[in-house]
Amino acid sequence: MATSPKQQFLDAYDREHAITMRLLRAYPPTKGDLKPHARLRTARELAWIFVLERGLGGMVLNGEFGAKPPAPQPPAPPWDDILPALEKAHKDFGALVRGLPDAKLEETVKFLTGPKQVGDVKRMDFLWFLLGDQIHHRGQLSVYLRMADAKVPSIYGPSGDEPWM
Repeated sequence: MATSPKQQFLDAYDREHAITMRLLRAYPPTKGDLKPHARLRTARELAWIFVLERGLGGMVLNGEFGAKPPAPQPPAPPWDDILPALEKAHKDFGALVRGLPDAKLEETVKFLTGPKQVGDVKRMDFLWFLLGDQIHHRGQLSVYLRMADAKVPSIYGPSGDEPWM
């Protein structure tokens, strides 16, 4: 039996979330203010993006993106509050996607299509964009882990700290 595009996304969404949580749990909370460069976020702010993006995802999927000026982003809470907030945001966003009819995922919503450009994007394409962005930020976080003298866990294969053989 073929898996629906929505289920394919949800399977990847849950799988990638588990990997992201593994990295977040490996990060030393006492080094949450690590900021490797003046133009970069702190580790805590970077981790908070995972939560904020689920909120953005809900706005986009519900057609609310661009309807009014964006609200200021709430500041990143203490490290120990980020992980439970992300678990809740992951669950809530997953429920939103599960509740959308498959046909609705083929409809378009407004989202960024280039620098300072908003255009029509299929909801399903947006979901994959959002997941790819999570993976991108997780890659950044893996570099922060190394800079914080923490062990980098396996992501898609062995790491220097977690060999498979």
